[in-house]
Amino acid sequence: MQKSALKALLAVLVMAAIGLLLACAVGRGLPTYGGLSMPLWSLLIAFGVQWLVFIPAYLNRTERFYDLTGAVSNIAVVIVCFNLSIETERNYLLASLIVIWALRLGGFLFWRVCVDGRDTRFDKIKINFYRFLVTWTLQALWVFLISLAAILAMASGVDAPLGWTAGIGVLCWLLGMALEVTADAQKRRFRADSRNQGQFIRQGLWAWSRHPNYFGEILVWIGVCIIAFPALSGCLYLGLLSPLFVILVLTKVTGIPLLEASANRRWGSDSDYQQYKAQTPLLIPRIPRP
Repeated sequence: MQKSALKALLAVLVMAAIGLLLACAVGRGLPTYGGLSMPLWSLLIAFGVQWLVFIPAYLNRTERFYDLTGAVSNIAVVIVCFNLSIETERNYLLASLIVIWALRLGGFLFWRVCVDGRDTRFDKIKINFYRFLVTWTLQALWVFLISLAAILAMASGVDAPLGWTAGIGVLCWLLGMALEVTADAQKRRFRADSRNQGQFIRQGLWAWSRHPNYFGEILVWIGVCIIAFPALSGCLYLGLLSPLFVILVLTKVTGIPLLEASANRRWGSDSDYQQYKAQTPLLIPRIPRP
């Protein structure tokens, strides 16, 4: 077996181990259902669905259902957790916000890959069994960790009033969704205009940040975490890792690093792009001066 394949398999094992250790740690003392705690059921669903769909995806060398599978997994996890938990206003709110987010983002990304025919990020990855498996495993860990705060809030059995923290969390979620939806729509319109072929976007929110959609994504999960926070205690505070994981993956693993590298290859010698980079924040929006 090649060294690269061994590294990929090691990455898969490490990600699975991280998820399992965390699920076991936060699941101690929580009620069990069929012998498993709610975090362990969530982990099983997240990894099981990704690895199951990976098989036909690799055999057909397609990434078409990658993002859609991620969205379906998120919805499946939150619905299972909601049905296993007691009925509280907080649980209804958390489940609703995550399902709405998943339907919007999953639907948009699936529609985009159907229209474009492919996702260029996967051109070299989908033909390599081990590298492709790594991406599906990372998505499984992503599904589990981004919803961890909500999962643990539901599992806690706490029926506390929503209060002012829920209001702040909802406002944060709404702002994040607004930024994400608007940025995605602006970029699609820009690319659909033949006059912009081969150009980089620097209009609308993209004049405020080079990745405003990712900033919106981060705000969404910070909002969910704020709503979940009053129901957490003890080791359940590990649910606060959710937005930190989102930030880590988007800024250091996938997302921004891949897009920045691609943009540098395409427009690195373009003086206008260099000026855009110098004047526009990488992530946190800043309204440009007139």
